[in-house]
Amino acid sequence: MTLRVAAVGLGWVCLNRHLQSMQRSNRFDVVGVIDRAPGRAQDVAARYHYRHNSQTSDLSSVAWLDQVDAITVATAPMAHFALVREAIALGKHVLTEKPFTMTVAEGEILLAEAAAGDRQLAIVHNFQFARSTRRLLGDIVDGALGTVSSVDAVQFGNPQRRLPTWCEELPFGLFYDESPHLLYLLRAVAGELSLARSLVVPSRAGLSTPARVEAWFRGSQGDFPIRLACNFESPVSEWYLMVAGEKAVGIVDIFRDIYIRLPNDGRHDTLRVLRTSRAATFQHWLQHLTSGVPHLTGRLSYGNDEVFDRFASAAAGDAAAIAPINAAAAQAVLSLQHAIIDQAEAIYS
Repeated sequence: MTLRVAAVGLGWVCLNRHLQSMQRSNRFDVVGVIDRAPGRAQDVAARYHYRHNSQTSDLSSVAWLDQVDAITVATAPMAHFALVREAIALGKHVLTEKPFTMTVAEGEILLAEAAAGDRQLAIVHNFQFARSTRRLLGDIVDGALGTVSSVDAVQFGNPQRRLPTWCEELPFGLFYDESPHLLYLLRAVAGELSLARSLVVPSRAGLSTPARVEAWFRGSQGDFPIRLACNFESPVSEWYLMVAGEKAVGIVDIFRDIYIRLPNDGRHDTLRVLRTSRAATFQHWLQHLTSGVPHLTGRLSYGNDEVFDRFASAAAGDAAAIAPINAAAAQAVLSLQHAIIDQAEAIYS
């Protein structure tokens, strides 16, 4: 079954992730595109030869929407709730970008209305399906790391990189937009999370985005520390997911889609240090052949292809396909975000 789709919100993410994933698949028919900016939908439709386009933020005004089964939403987060709710009311399945909504209450409404309307509602929590993350999760299951002793998700963000124009309008600014990625990755490793403590270093430039955010959690998959650490005033942009066990540590370089496993270095003598350097260097550069070329050619999907494939399966009747990205998963991450913000203890203020 081919899923007929309308894409709403034609910014960078939609053009470079959503539309590309759907065009690489034979499971989608992009019927048309929608954006509120003058001329944007018309230009995108002409570029990709889509049949329809509309300039609006009101789905009910789109005459051709009766020709589609599903809506993908890649607008600014402030518009997610109204668009997703309207799409569900119109009988459409929905796949939306993160963050899910602006409040926990809004998320609860969407969950209830999607269930009442028997519509599939999913979120783009894509990095858990990236090749590097899959290798880490496989090593955990196979016991290659040994018993897990800690999990860390670490983010360094350079404020000079390409950023959304609207991020400072969000609670905690860029943290609200980007933390879902790290939180769902932590959940993929540690299971359901509950917040133990959160700390914030406010911006010294008066921004909504803090200088730093750190949060500690308890997880349902084991009794080990789980940490999220974000630095939004870094000179480099790097994201890592690190899982330590008694046999080895597994490190996912999220941006490069590279996974490195380093063995326990015991006494940390010279030979073991050199062994660690050799293993890290060899694995890093070897995977540049598998991830670097797709990255350079714009074909590195970071798990987006699987997100869309699972969404198509769910819309065709296999609701279990979207279990890791369904509305309940979206709401769980949203609730963690708000818990971190609401309970954050300011330090160095």
